[in-house]
Amino acid sequence: MLFFGMTRLCTFVIEFFILISKKIVITGGPSTGKTAVINALEAAGYTCLHEIIRTMTAMEKDSNHEQQFTSNPIVSVADPKAFNQAILEARISQYESIQKTNQKFIFFDRGIPDVLAYMDCFEQSYDNSYTKACLDHRYGFIFLMPPWKAIHRVDSERFETYDESLKVYQCLHSTYTSLGYQVIEVPKDSIANRVAFILAHINSKK
Repeated sequence: MLFFGMTRLCTFVIEFFILISKKIVITGGPSTGKTAVINALEAAGYTCLHEIIRTMTAMEKDSNHEQQFTSNPIVSVADPKAFNQAILEARISQYESIQKTNQKFIFFDRGIPDVLAYMDCFEQSYDNSYTKACLDHRYGFIFLMPPWKAIHRVDSERFETYDESLKVYQCLHSTYTSLGYQVIEVPKDSIANRVAFILAHINSKK
């Protein structure tokens, strides 16, 4: 009985780590080339779950035409607390939507801990439920895009200055590290080479 029980436990642990190893976060500050890499991975046939905040920001803009966005949406919307809660819930739903997948790898354009990192960056408070959500929903790999001044742009979807993007980068690195992740920085390079770097790292850990 003891042997049988230990075997089941070992099987559960192996299956758990196989499950989280499929979930790969690609994160970074604004205008760091993150979405271009996600799009390239998707074009290569990988399953990618896209950033959700762009749609939510567009909805906020449509609902309040007088609202001005001069920095990140979480400080520009009328109700930042409700907006952050909505982002958190949407990222959890996105994570849970692929729990039963048989795909080899699943790439996320930002992970659940990004919510905490941005709130820390813009000095917004949150309760323990945010941290618990991060601990309950784990990822296998975290790839972080560093700030890159040469490609930094401010446009209708990216509102942060380059200096703000530096601060976001630091908060992202700090948040993921504090949650026990090894953060892997992706070199500044062409889209193809960045994709190759990510895939080589993942495949080397199999």
